[in-house]
Amino acid sequence: MKILIASDKFKGALNAREVAENIAKGLRGALPDAKIDSVPMADGGEGTAEAICEACSGLWLKCKAHDAIGREIDARYAWIADGQLAVMEMSEAAGMRRLSESERNPLRATTFGVGEMILDAASRGAKEIIIGLGGSATNDGGWGMARALGFRFDYEHEHEQEEEKDRKCVSDLVDLSRIEKPQDLNLPKIIAAVDVQSPLLGESGATRVFGPQKGASKGDLKVLERALTRLADIVAKEFDFDYRDTPGAGAAGGLGFGLMSFCDATIRPGFDVVAEAVGLESKMKAVDVVITGEGSLDRQTLEGKTPAGVARLARKLGKKVFAIVGRATSDREVRQIFDGVYENARPGMSAKENMKRAAECLRDNARGLAKNL
Repeated sequence: MKILIASDKFKGALNAREVAENIAKGLRGALPDAKIDSVPMADGGEGTAEAICEACSGLWLKCKAHDAIGREIDARYAWIADGQLAVMEMSEAAGMRRLSESERNPLRATTFGVGEMILDAASRGAKEIIIGLGGSATNDGGWGMARALGFRFDYEHEHEQEEEKDRKCVSDLVDLSRIEKPQDLNLPKIIAAVDVQSPLLGESGATRVFGPQKGASKGDLKVLERALTRLADIVAKEFDFDYRDTPGAGAAGGLGFGLMSFCDATIRPGFDVVAEAVGLESKMKAVDVVITGEGSLDRQTLEGKTPAGVARLARKLGKKVFAIVGRATSDREVRQIFDGVYENARPGMSAKENMKRAAECLRDNARGLAKNL
């Protein structure tokens, strides 16, 4: 029997490689003669650069950048020499993982550091940049990134001596009056890899869906929505295009919108980007059974998360596909895309214990799955 493990991370517990390794250990205990291969996966969220770097024998580069609240950091991104491809994650500079809970403030957090990473890759001769848009601490529509790239933003009611660099709050965008492109900006092709299909604005947009997770109060949400609306209106007026309703525009607090508007980027489902880079379909054709995994299986899984992408590709190729997850919804539409779902969570087990025992539970579930095979 040939088995392929195409798993994502268990956020806060195990990375994608560790998930695959523990599933493989459990399988081998019950199926010692099985041929088991693994390919760590991602869907545009954290782990995207690592998955592509590992599969393509890349290396890691470092550059100076600033985090979401303006502290200087050493940021890293993957470099694939064959094709001069840079693979980065916006969360490396502007992610929640850089901030403590008390530091979360989407009115002040910006994507400036993402622009710095883009400029670094461009200066090294990158012909293409892939940017994963998961894990953001920001809600600025790419305003900070654009400032780093040299775009000039003018505001109504500016004080006579006030410099644009002094504008530090996303709420300043409410008074935005004009945007000026830099004359000498020369960027490579940019692919924005997303794991959500949210538009920029509205009930299903960047602010209202994800803002509360980033520390926004009800009052903040109203200000942020007004700020992004004004940004979209001025972009449409100045540049004569409007991406606010494009699926994925709301990813990473509207960075999807910003990348399209300021960098001429293309939005693509992150799973598809990673699957192509790692050669997932060709690997899947050669096996009998596919196993995927992620920390949580829920309705959002269907919007472009790794388990759903793996399941759909397996179905297309006529392969059996199973999911081993931290916790799972009872939603029939989600569960029925798999031949079986195995859940680490047990009755009475807390979320903290579930994460702590993730590796052990993965091995147990893999043994159980192997016996059923």
